[in-house]
Amino acid sequence: MFENLTERLSESLRRVAGKAALTEDNIKDTLREVRQALLEADVALPVVKDFVDQVRQRAVGQEVMKSLSPGQAFLKIVKAELEASMGTANEALNLSVQPPAVILMAGLQGSGKTTSAAKLSRLLKQQGKKVMVVSADVYRPAAIKQLETLAGEVGALFHPSSETQRPLDIADGALQAAKLQFADVLIVDTAGRLAIDAEMMEEIKALHARINPVETLFVVDAMTGQDAAVTAKAFNEALPLTGVILSKADADSRGGAALSVRAVTGKPIKFLGVGEKTDALEPFYPDRIASRILGMGDLLSLIEEAERKLDKSKADKLAKKMKKGGKGFDLEDFRDQLQQMTNMGGISSLLDKLPGMGGLAQAAAGVDMKQFARMEAIINSMTPKARRNHDLLNGSRKRRITEGSGTSVQDLNRLLKQHKQMQKMMKKMSNKGAMQNMMRGLQGMMPPGGGFPR
Repeated sequence: MFENLTERLSESLRRVAGKAALTEDNIKDTLREVRQALLEADVALPVVKDFVDQVRQRAVGQEVMKSLSPGQAFLKIVKAELEASMGTANEALNLSVQPPAVILMAGLQGSGKTTSAAKLSRLLKQQGKKVMVVSADVYRPAAIKQLETLAGEVGALFHPSSETQRPLDIADGALQAAKLQFADVLIVDTAGRLAIDAEMMEEIKALHARINPVETLFVVDAMTGQDAAVTAKAFNEALPLTGVILSKADADSRGGAALSVRAVTGKPIKFLGVGEKTDALEPFYPDRIASRILGMGDLLSLIEEAERKLDKSKADKLAKKMKKGGKGFDLEDFRDQLQQMTNMGGISSLLDKLPGMGGLAQAAAGVDMKQFARMEAIINSMTPKARRNHDLLNGSRKRRITEGSGTSVQDLNRLLKQHKQMQKMMKKMSNKGAMQNMMRGLQGMMPPGGGFPR
């Protein structure tokens, strides 16, 4: 996410590193490059102009603290202005009303409304809420069935509807059902169109007036760039939007939508859709996103994601084996780690949130993610005995395993080599002082003050 913008801004900000002071002359070229980077990221032109003007105003003549280089001081200013463009803090859903709290989902067709409704249901259920969902989309074939399937997947209540009903009648029925079943939240999915039109706006305005939602969320595809802000503005003029969900943000390498929507509409981005699975929805934190854009990582989000997605019992089991220098670390443990890595979004997703690792994340993004699935298939084709002791694998057993998993003997040998390397790493980590030395090494890779990568 935001890879192109991160690379361009990091390169631009190096221009002022090592300068004795911040002046109009020595930041002029840097600001020009920052402006170009934002335009290439498809940020709306008025937003770019305001951003650059604010940075120039704050940077020129600023007294640089003794502990900071001018480059780091300039970075701090840019980060603050990025946060200001996207909002100063995360704005949570307002659900402090008499249940059921109604959430209305709006947006164009294909923006990801239905999937986002299911993702939001899952997130609210994890917070202890009883959630019901209903589809008022009577135009798109299979829209109702899709939501029913997703509701079953996330464990939300589903209120049935049909294409022969009027959207207003569907909403009325769902509201009554939510009250009877003591649901805390009712999420209403609405119909989208391929473009903004008067008929769609009138229908959704009537629906909004009927159910009086506490939250009206506009779902927009992040990959549409500044067009996302234009569409959001049009919806905001027709409906009293309370927030935005940026879907498909994991595929948006530019970042234009994230930087434009808040500035153009005045409405906060509340969530980011960061994958296709129903657990791939994150609260939007402007300060954390600004850090990631500038290559400074996002450790808080990484920790929170690990708490939600990692299996604690398996993590504890691995930690114990690491303390023993990898003793007893077998192929079943290795498979568990592959699954945990996949649940966290893969290697590139992890590196993207680590300070100074943006470049490595971009390189890892090109790695064939099917490799994890291939490795897991190989291990699954083994007998439990072979997983616990792979020394039993002779030539004929290797052929049987690879034929059963649709892989090659070379793939299997590569897997065994990687497992052995991981055991060696655990042995090194168990040595006294190894962890401290590794942390010192990582600190040495970072510039003073934790700034942008060199």
